[in-house]
Amino acid sequence: MLVHAAAIALSAFLLFLVQPIIARQILPWFGGSALVWSTSLVFFQLGLLGGYFYADALVRKCSPRRQLTIHATLLCASLLTLPILPDAASRPVDASNPAGKVLWLLLTTIGLPYLMLSTTGPLVQAWFARRWQGQQVYRLYALSNLASMVALLGYPVALEPFATTQQQSVGWSVAYVLFAALAVLAGWRSQGQAQGQSQGQSQDLPPAAEPLVEDPQKPQEQSGVEQGSPPEEPQLPLAAPGWRQQAEWLTLASMGTVLLLSLSTHITQNIASIPFLWVLPLATYLLAFILCFDGRGWYWRRIYPPLAAVLALLMLVGLTYRIGPDWLPERRLMHLNHALPLYVVGLFAQCMFLSGELVARKPHPSSLTRFYLSVSLGGAIGGLAVGLGAPLLLDAYWEIPMALTALAGLVAWLSPQGWQRAVGAVAAVACVCFGFDYAVHLHRDTVELSRSAYGTLRVKASGEPQDPKAQMRLLHGVILHGQQYRVPEKRRLATTYYGETSGIGRAILMLREQAAPGTPQRLGLVGLGTGTLATYGRPGDVCHIYELSPAVLDVARRHFTYLSDCQAKVEVVLGDARLQMEREAPQRFDVLAIDAFSSDSVPAHLLTREALAVYLRHLRPGGVIAFHVSNRYLDLAQVVRQLADQAGVLSWEITDQPKDSDRLTRSDWVWVTANRPLVQALQLAKVGAPVPNKGPLRVWSDDYYNLLQVWK
Repeated sequence: MLVHAAAIALSAFLLFLVQPIIARQILPWFGGSALVWSTSLVFFQLGLLGGYFYADALVRKCSPRRQLTIHATLLCASLLTLPILPDAASRPVDASNPAGKVLWLLLTTIGLPYLMLSTTGPLVQAWFARRWQGQQVYRLYALSNLASMVALLGYPVALEPFATTQQQSVGWSVAYVLFAALAVLAGWRSQGQAQGQSQGQSQDLPPAAEPLVEDPQKPQEQSGVEQGSPPEEPQLPLAAPGWRQQAEWLTLASMGTVLLLSLSTHITQNIASIPFLWVLPLATYLLAFILCFDGRGWYWRRIYPPLAAVLALLMLVGLTYRIGPDWLPERRLMHLNHALPLYVVGLFAQCMFLSGELVARKPHPSSLTRFYLSVSLGGAIGGLAVGLGAPLLLDAYWEIPMALTALAGLVAWLSPQGWQRAVGAVAAVACVCFGFDYAVHLHRDTVELSRSAYGTLRVKASGEPQDPKAQMRLLHGVILHGQQYRVPEKRRLATTYYGETSGIGRAILMLREQAAPGTPQRLGLVGLGTGTLATYGRPGDVCHIYELSPAVLDVARRHFTYLSDCQAKVEVVLGDARLQMEREAPQRFDVLAIDAFSSDSVPAHLLTREALAVYLRHLRPGGVIAFHVSNRYLDLAQVVRQLADQAGVLSWEITDQPKDSDRLTRSDWVWVTANRPLVQALQLAKVGAPVPNKGPLRVWSDDYYNLLQVWK
């Protein structure tokens, strides 16, 4: 059993370790967007489905010797694709169809090795069950999930901070070679006749009339899931599972994936798209699998079903939690310190309910591969629905309230006791009410609500058009990304983070004062928003704007007039700014503003030494690069200082707390420049200060960055 356990554990470890490794490598190629992780999860679910389908077909259609021959051949072929390093030639050249490009890139980079890893769990378990009948084969499934969770939790704390992306890929590839050898050895050891009879297991066989699966409606005391040891697994040939039973497997598995992806997208879209926040929900999801499939009574059927329903309601309440005037985007925000524990604990309880009920319906080992295939198919259906279907069909993140409401409905349907079903029904009705409140809030004063691969855009109008204080506002997720007065005489006023006393405003205006009268400026703007910075453009100036999302450009042109009112020449380049600037000739910008945050999700590839070298190449002598580092959770000023110090240029932080709170917003900007007289002028005026050194920080590069080090 040791060889089989080692092969399964190593395969599961590598299967889940490769997910953050490869997603992190391609993240910069798609603008650092949260869509990379959500789309990657869809690919991983599809890969698991393909692996389980392969294992099920191989076990049912081929002899043991032929199974080993086919599998060993494919394992050897997969070694030819190592090491797993994405081809730089595959980097996208535009912003269209990012999900399809992510899927294709993953397929060509890790497709065959990932498929082979996906097959190992069910295939080796089937080999083990055939050779050593009567053993607790489902324990091996719990072992595989434990190894998966170790990989996920270990990556952000034990691997990412200490190894470059290339070192991670090479190390993974070496371990994959060891896995291939173990898998072949496990297949070889499994050849021969079944050993259960000779080892004395036949005496444990249940009567032929005993049902195939545990009845989920049995009282708790009779359920093997609730007791300290798993139920005995019948060894007699029994009927294959019916369609209704397989439909229940699909439903339970797909709902778990829907919850996982929905909450992962919400967290990474509105906090940061970083491996730590990628793996936390996934590790929580796996922990529930481990505990339930371990078979030692971790799933308490009296507690988890009603707890899952109540927490679904609380999570939906947290999603709609609001304080302050309704027009403020912060009115719907719950602080991370409260939201993250609520989401994680809620996800754990709900996955315990779903996995526990799944285990209660597990079949005889003779149908093991069909069971895993159904579970994987359910996961793939849920992944496709949330990862690909929802962005195309829904105009906001409706999948979260829909999933939580459906979860409460499942509790009402599947719970074994009447009072539990009543709790689920009440929670489902309450979820519908809060979901309706969420919809009302999203649509109140909303002119347009749209969704793309890069997030949800919401345009809100406040006041009447003739009201001097009335404004149009653009929200990306839950973060304000620009606003404009509606009355014509105030439309060209700079607002929010871009006022005259902000870091970017001072850079533009001070460089004009330093230049000869009438000298035109070239302004580079990374991140469009509503186009507010175009208001600084004068006749003869050039505003060269980089924007990742075509949807943002459409909204800025339809509902805001900054671009059309701009007196300068406006040039808009769609696509990731870093990739576009690498292809362009030097632009000789006077000011280059780096303001490309998607909500609070940080495109870290715009904050590396290689990125700074690109920016400096496009900057004229004496120019200023202004980084917008306003962030609720990350101290990005430290990162910029390290980059500037290594490049031998100055860094200066300007925090603006404007008095005109109706028009302007508090902002934090960091200048990077070689223009010493300009920085000295700020120092004499007592504006800003050098970025404080808060301790050693490894300089970020394309091969290394660690957001945990700058977590506030």
